[in-house]
Amino acid sequence: MTDKKPTIITEKKGLHPRNPHRFRYDFGQLIMACPELAPFVRLNKFKVESVDFADPKAVKLLNQAILKQFYDIGEWNIPENYLCPPIPGRADYIHYVADLLATCNKGVIPTGKSVSVLDIGVGANCVYPIIGNKAYGWHFVGTDIDPVAIRSVNQIIGANPKLQGVVECRLQTSPSNIFSNIIHPGEFFDLSVCNPPFHVSAEEARSGSQRKTRNLTSGKETTVLNFGGQSNELWCNGGEAEFVRRIVKQSSEIPDRCFWFSSLISKKSNLPGIYKALQKAGAKAMQTIDMAQGQKLSRIVAWSFLSDDQQNEWRKQRWSGQ
Repeated sequence: MTDKKPTIITEKKGLHPRNPHRFRYDFGQLIMACPELAPFVRLNKFKVESVDFADPKAVKLLNQAILKQFYDIGEWNIPENYLCPPIPGRADYIHYVADLLATCNKGVIPTGKSVSVLDIGVGANCVYPIIGNKAYGWHFVGTDIDPVAIRSVNQIIGANPKLQGVVECRLQTSPSNIFSNIIHPGEFFDLSVCNPPFHVSAEEARSGSQRKTRNLTSGKETTVLNFGGQSNELWCNGGEAEFVRRIVKQSSEIPDRCFWFSSLISKKSNLPGIYKALQKAGAKAMQTIDMAQGQKLSRIVAWSFLSDDQQNEWRKQRWSGQ
C-alpha cells in the first residue's frame, strides 16, 4: 500500500438512507477486518484509497472484508469464475423491499425469522440472504439451478453459525421452472427477490464483460472477468425481459403463496413488456422502485396478486405485533 493518507468519508449519491455502504469505503477498517486486502489498496488517480476493480482477487478480498466488517461473516468464499457481486447495490435492493413490506404494515418493517424471503437464483455468493438476515433478521430460502452454487452457499452457511437455521438452499432441478418443486406444500413467503440474468446470449455477456473491463482499465484489453459469472448467472434466452416474464407467469399460478414478488430490472426499455405481462397475469398491485448508485440506474419491479382484504389478513396472521 502507498503512503498513508487520511481516509476521506464522503456520502455516495443515490443509495438508500439505511444502506451502510452509502459512504466511501474506510479501508483502514476494512484492512483490520481482512488484513489480506492491504497489498491491494492504493491511491487512485483522485488520490483516494481504492482497489483495482479490474483485479478479480482484489474484488473478492474487498467483498470478504465488507462482509466481515458489516455483516459479521467470518468465512466467505466463492468458486473461481462465479459472480462476485458489488455489495452496495445488493444492499439497496434489500432495504427498498423492506420499505415495500412496511407500506403494507402501517409503516413498520416486519422483522425476525417469521418473515420468509425466497431468493430466486441465489448464486454461489449468498449475498442477499446475508444482508437481509443481518439487517432485518429475515429467514431466507435460496434457489439455484447450479449444484456448484448450492454447494458453495451451503459451505458459507456451514462456516458461519449465525446463518444456520435462518438460511437454507434448494436446488431447482428443472431450469424452466421457478417455483415448482421449490415451494413446499403449506409454505408461504412474504417476499421473493431476484437478480435475473441480464444478457440474451453468451456472446453478448462476453462483450459486456469486456466493455466493463476496458472501462475499468482505461481501454486495456483483458479477458479476465473482475466480477466473474457463470453462464446461468449472466445470460439466458431472451435476457432479463424473458426471465422476468417467466417469473410473472409462474407467480400467477401461485398467487396466494407470496405477498410481494419482485425482480431487479437493469434495462428501462424492458419495463413496458413486463408491465404488459403483469396486467395479463392479473396482478392486483404493482410498484416500480427506482435505484441509483452513482451513474448506474436500475429499478425493482414488485407485484402482488392479493386483494386489499387478503393483504390485511396476511398482515394479521404473519406480522401481528410488529
